[in-house]
Amino acid sequence: MARRGAGTLFLLQLSLLLLLCPGGEWGLSWSLGCASVAVDSPIVPLGSAVTASCTIQSELCRGLEQGKVRITWMLDNEPVAGSQRRGPGGTEVSNLTLPQFNRTQARLWCCVEWNGTKQRVGMAEIRAGYPPAKPSNLSCVLNLSDYGLTCQWQQGADSHLPTSVTLKCASKPCPLLEGPRAHPSCCHRSRAQAVTGCTPQGGRSHCTVPRRLLQLYRQMELWVSATNALGTAESEHLCIDPMDVAKLDPPALQSIQSIPFQTDCVSLAWEVARSNAHMELQCELRYRAPEDPAWALVTGIIGQAGTAQRCGFLFGTRYHFQMRCRRSSARGYWSEWSPGRNYTTHEKAPTGKLDAWWSTRPAGAGGRLEVQLRWKAPRRREANGRVLGYRVTLSPRRRGRDPPAVCNTTHTQCNFSAPAGTTRVYLSAYNAAGMSAATEVVLLERKGQPLAGLRAMPGGERSLWVRWEAPLAPTAAYVLEWQRVPSVPGRCSACWQMERDGAATAALIRDGIEPFQRYNISLYPLYKDAVGVPIHTAAYSKQKAPSYAPKLHLKSISKSDAELCWDPVPVEMQNGFITSYTIFWANSTADVSSATVNPSLSSFVIRELKPSTLYKVHIMASTAAGSTNGTSLTLVTTVLDDIEIQFLFLTLALVFVLLMVLLICFQKNGRVKQQFWPSVPDPANSSLGKWVPAELQQEPPQLPGVREPGLAAISTVTVLERAAGKQ
Repeated sequence: MARRGAGTLFLLQLSLLLLLCPGGEWGLSWSLGCASVAVDSPIVPLGSAVTASCTIQSELCRGLEQGKVRITWMLDNEPVAGSQRRGPGGTEVSNLTLPQFNRTQARLWCCVEWNGTKQRVGMAEIRAGYPPAKPSNLSCVLNLSDYGLTCQWQQGADSHLPTSVTLKCASKPCPLLEGPRAHPSCCHRSRAQAVTGCTPQGGRSHCTVPRRLLQLYRQMELWVSATNALGTAESEHLCIDPMDVAKLDPPALQSIQSIPFQTDCVSLAWEVARSNAHMELQCELRYRAPEDPAWALVTGIIGQAGTAQRCGFLFGTRYHFQMRCRRSSARGYWSEWSPGRNYTTHEKAPTGKLDAWWSTRPAGAGGRLEVQLRWKAPRRREANGRVLGYRVTLSPRRRGRDPPAVCNTTHTQCNFSAPAGTTRVYLSAYNAAGMSAATEVVLLERKGQPLAGLRAMPGGERSLWVRWEAPLAPTAAYVLEWQRVPSVPGRCSACWQMERDGAATAALIRDGIEPFQRYNISLYPLYKDAVGVPIHTAAYSKQKAPSYAPKLHLKSISKSDAELCWDPVPVEMQNGFITSYTIFWANSTADVSSATVNPSLSSFVIRELKPSTLYKVHIMASTAAGSTNGTSLTLVTTVLDDIEIQFLFLTLALVFVLLMVLLICFQKNGRVKQQFWPSVPDPANSSLGKWVPAELQQEPPQLPGVREPGLAAISTVTVLERAAGKQ
């Protein structure tokens, strides 16, 4: 009983200690006063062996003094096997070797078994990882606002161990370098005292060396050092003059103006930031218009402040200008681009000729001509500003006087009436600076030789390549027309473009082209004195499966045939050229059959069906890019064909008519009637029915109601005998 009480007290003490020492607060190792755990090293390379020992002093553990101690091990919550022996001074010692420790962190517990219960009496915490990886790509930038040197690098693979990272720097100068980075060996010979420049916070891979540790305009040595319990790694050493990696503040654009007027040159005034005023700088200027795909760059601008000139700008165009600078020694970093400044160049009267296209028809009474004239807006380089409108006249401008206009519009088309025989009209564009020279439009007749062939193919999702065979007669130009099918309100009803190269045999059209839409394309050759007859084709820039398949309708059915019909898929839902329709039909036994139908047809007859059988039918519409199935139609074949039904009805009718004829004949012909229905005498009219004996004639009749009730009395019995020889 005393032993059991002592053991209970030991367990209570052990439990209280475990409660007061949570798992996160054990530290590197922990043990009761009677037990100690030792490991060869608490931090080891990942995958290496770990050796540990646990020593139990029984006399110090109350309740275990007289019992046999059995020591076991647990790695976190997994049991591991060790060896046990008796040590000096009555101690029990257990040794454990883990041949390959593959965990980054674990707790090794020493346990004892007492009274059938396993209790933890000691612990050692083990961590494993790798030596730190070598930092790389060290680079630095000097900020002139506070003259702090900010450096950044790539840290490398995780070591799984606590790692201290610092940026080291040495003030002893390295040999003079030709660039912002030196070969590493040039600095390894330095024997200067290294100091800690800065320490990154929160696991970051950048930090800033303060100004007090820097020597400007002199070479310095910098490197990154990473250290953990398994070793130290250093990056390549960087030898720089901090001023060579200075990032300057951006300059400021003061003013922009055109010089002189009516030229394509501008002048820009600029000045550098105050922090850069003592440096010799080289600067760059960039500019672009909203429509330009890339910036135009002007290099080689030298000086601290001043002006810069640039030519080649478009008239009446809004440009965005920016500028940046760096030290003229061509070392260091460019400053950020300055805040942008917008400037619109002055306008100039439009130049160049306008592309025009026309159609004419007689106006009816009065002998006038209805003209529809269309044209393209001038290109940016020819518009010289914002075009305000267009004028169409029937005669050219003479002696500075403008003739009357038949059209003055802001649109790019005009319908007007002209006298019969009009063969030329004159088209001009104008902006705020003036009017362009008139473009002469000759209204040629459409009677020229047509082209031999025309085809179109995709040039992309939103473009089409059109190719044709050149005619034998020389051409001056070509006009391409294309129209979406069906036309969409708000879009050009017939888009067009002119190819001025008479030798061209191909053109790319982009305006208004969308995927999955059909376009009708027409090509007109323009000859010297006539317009050729157009040639036509249709094309898609991209195809896909139809949006839906047609709905089948049953037109007629018999015991072996079924005629189906459908409405064609609308053009806007086809998404490509319909290459075929496929009809599928199947009965209840899952015998599936199919037939391919030409896309120009809208009906089909399924033959060789079984009589009185249920079939499910559907149609599939296909393009070159995919297919779409329609809804299913259920039909049942008949037992008889129409001809068989007609023959049956005809037979029944003939039988009925024959019966009626026979009946009439029987009614009209007495001999025939007598033969089939002989005459039977009426017994009431026979002589026997009228004969009464003489005795009955003399006896008065007896009335039933007069006679008294009572027993019936028979007064006379008459026997009738057939007289001999009487019928």
